[in-house]
Amino acid sequence: MTMKSDVIEELFRKYYNEAFLYTLSICRNRELAEDIVQTTFFKALSTVDNGIKSFKSWLLTVCRNEYMTICRKRKKLSPDEPDENIPDENEKVLETIIKKEEYRALYRAISLLPDIQREIVVLYYFSGIPLKSISEIIGKTESNTKVLMHRAKKKLKEILEVEI
Repeated sequence: MTMKSDVIEELFRKYYNEAFLYTLSICRNRELAEDIVQTTFFKALSTVDNGIKSFKSWLLTVCRNEYMTICRKRKKLSPDEPDENIPDENEKVLETIIKKEEYRALYRAISLLPDIQREIVVLYYFSGIPLKSISEIIGKTESNTKVLMHRAKKKLKEILEVEI
C-alpha cells in the first residue's frame, strides 16, 4: 500500500460511521445513506485542499450537498411524486445501531424534529461539531443556527415529556 492509500483508509475508518449516521438522519433511507457516504468520500478526498480546517466538517458538508443534489434531481424527474421519507425504516436502523433502551426514546424524539433541527442536533451532539461549523455546513448564520438549536431542544423536551 502506498502512503496515500493508507491515509485514505484511515480517514474512511475514522469518519465513516459518523458520516453514515448523519446522512441517515437527513435522508432517512439506509441504502441511500450508504450510497451517499461512499460517493461523498470519493468526492471529498478528490476535492479537498490545504485550506480545509476540519476534514470531518468538510466531509459532512459534502454529504449534505450530495443529498441535496439527489433531492433536486428526483424533483426534476418526478415533480408529482412525494419525497421518499421512510421513517419506519429509519427507526429500525437506529434501533439496531443503538441497542440501549434509554436511547430509543431520544432517537425517536429526534426523528420527529423538523429536518433542519434534526440535522443540527445530530451534528452537534453525535458528531461533536461546533455550532460555527454547523452553520457553515447548513448554510445559515451562526445566530440562526443557535436559534434553531434552541428550538430543537425545546421541541425535544416537549416530545420526551409527553412520552415519559
